[in-house]
Amino acid sequence: MSNPSHIFIVFGTRPEAIKLCPLVRLLREQPVRFRVTVCVTGQHRNLLDSALAAFGVEPDLDLEVMTPNQSLAKLSARILERLDPVLDREKPDFLVVQGDTTTTFAGALAGFYRGIPVGHVEAGLRTGDMREPFPEELNRALTTRLSALHFAPTAQCARRLRAEGVGEEAIQVTGNTGIDALLWVRGRLDAGELPGYEGSIPEARHLILVTAHRRESFGEGFDRICTGLERIAGRGDARIVYPVHPNPNVREVVKRRLGAVAGITLIDPLDYVPFVDLMSRASVLLTDSGGIQEEAPSLGKPVLVMRDKTERQEAVEAGTAVLVGTDPERICAEVGRLLDDADIHASRTRVHNPFGDGRACARIADAIHSFLKT
Repeated sequence: MSNPSHIFIVFGTRPEAIKLCPLVRLLREQPVRFRVTVCVTGQHRNLLDSALAAFGVEPDLDLEVMTPNQSLAKLSARILERLDPVLDREKPDFLVVQGDTTTTFAGALAGFYRGIPVGHVEAGLRTGDMREPFPEELNRALTTRLSALHFAPTAQCARRLRAEGVGEEAIQVTGNTGIDALLWVRGRLDAGELPGYEGSIPEARHLILVTAHRRESFGEGFDRICTGLERIAGRGDARIVYPVHPNPNVREVVKRRLGAVAGITLIDPLDYVPFVDLMSRASVLLTDSGGIQEEAPSLGKPVLVMRDKTERQEAVEAGTAVLVGTDPERICAEVGRLLDDADIHASRTRVHNPFGDGRACARIADAIHSFLKT
């Protein structure tokens, strides 16, 4: 019997952890085929730890790269500097990265430098604009050039990869591992095996859950978002719950503008499990998050995307997502349509999820095994 393949999985942020922990769990359930090393960079320290705990995953290695007010250049350099000797020592057969973070790009580059084949989970997402989202669009394009296997969540993502010259044999359409994670957590919430959101929310006819953190909205964009949220709260029939991102460029503006507004509840960032519970309760999801655009269809929730462009156009085409940018008038108008017209709301909740069926991790595991055994 051959030795199991050594799979090295590196990630640094909460979204990466959410989308890779189901894969970690599955690979570790197959010790005949795989030996897994999980390495975290700590790019999102507190948020990362809570996501790991939700899935019962303990990292084998922690690079602890974060320092206060660190630039993207310094973060990239620290990840490379600390990851390279680890890869030299571990000598894995295959390295896995996910998504579009600085950890994703730097991890793929470190693997490429060491001659380790890289697998990119959630490959092929594009807006076509290198400045939006920034720096994510650049990170994923560069990671594509560094990867040996591309795990595309949708057929549309696969077409983009082929158009960029990636060979058909290197592309696997798998679905999105975030849907695997969501369905795993939702099932355990429904069964009472996991605790949901335990905070108090004042009674209101409608619950609107908000998240916003994108760099391209820093400054004027967040002021405009806050103006839109103030106007929605003024309706009087909706309660906005907003877990505020810890980045000072977000927190300082939101606390100043919305901290005393009736109808708006500002809370600290939530762990993944209670956040899924709140999503399940909400009437509308208002966000600039890519992951929520993917998750919303599986929960039957309409989502308004506070961005001008999205790399997840499938959600828009399916009818579950609408781009509203940061224009207060557009945000208010689209929220009003969903809250005031039951037929429109219902039409946006009965949508097949184009991003996956909950079996993405199994497809990725099989693809890695086949790649390494050929």
